[in-house]
Amino acid sequence: MTSQKKISTKKKEKEMSFIEHLEELRWHLVRACLSVLFCSIFAFANREFIFDKIILWPKDPNFWTYQKLNDVMVFLHKHISWIESASFNIRPIEIQNIMMSGQFATHIKVSLVIGFILSFPYVFYQIWRFVRPALHNSEKKVASGAVFTSSMLFIVGVLFGYFVILPLSLQFLAGYVVSDQVMNQIQLSSYIGTVTSIVFSGGVVFELPIIVYFFSTIGLLSPSFMRTYRKHAYVFLLLLSAIITPPDVFSQVLVCVPLVFLYEISIYISKAVTRKSRYDFDEDLDELD
Repeated sequence: MTSQKKISTKKKEKEMSFIEHLEELRWHLVRACLSVLFCSIFAFANREFIFDKIILWPKDPNFWTYQKLNDVMVFLHKHISWIESASFNIRPIEIQNIMMSGQFATHIKVSLVIGFILSFPYVFYQIWRFVRPALHNSEKKVASGAVFTSSMLFIVGVLFGYFVILPLSLQFLAGYVVSDQVMNQIQLSSYIGTVTSIVFSGGVVFELPIIVYFFSTIGLLSPSFMRTYRKHAYVFLLLLSAIITPPDVFSQVLVCVPLVFLYEISIYISKAVTRKSRYDFDEDLDELD
């Protein structure tokens, strides 16, 4: 009975017309948008916690990253004689709003970004549910756990962007001056744009293994190709690090190192997927014989 149900389900999937596929996609997108809306409303209702404890925390000298950097500086000062300072120089950042609806518009924008980050696992799950029927059984086996892995990578990337890239970027950009006659007074919209772009780009960049995984599954990438163009990929990753970080070498290297690590992991992922695909192909040939 179970095999008959699977066969009938596959027949229904094959018999679906283009309009029916669009209808199916529409409902998956509706569910995904509703989850983003629900999480955005939750974030909007918790305004004080979202802004005071999350969004504006990186400009506070007591931010977690600054405290850890100070601990490192104290340790280095004790053990290395030529390091004079025993503390990390934290520049104060003042934020102002000069637009009538600036704070309300910022509240909505931040709520939508937080809503998407919170609902990302469910959004990816809806996309996966739409794509999954088009895959072969061997591809479905290989792709098991894709939702969990993608969600974890996205969360790790967001945390890396928030605790590593963002505070270094804020300190560099807020403290950079072209002249002593010019004072930095950061607008609220500029600050929020920097925070959201860095944090969100961190989450997207950490999806590299998942992208390599799917491209390897459909045959667009191979481990030999990734090894051959490894040097070119390193240059691209360095340029990508320069885009999402301030123009100082330390921040670029700090971001580029995990990206290179993810690229090397992606090579092994591509190798495993390619090997699995060949094994399944040989099994299919044996069954035909």
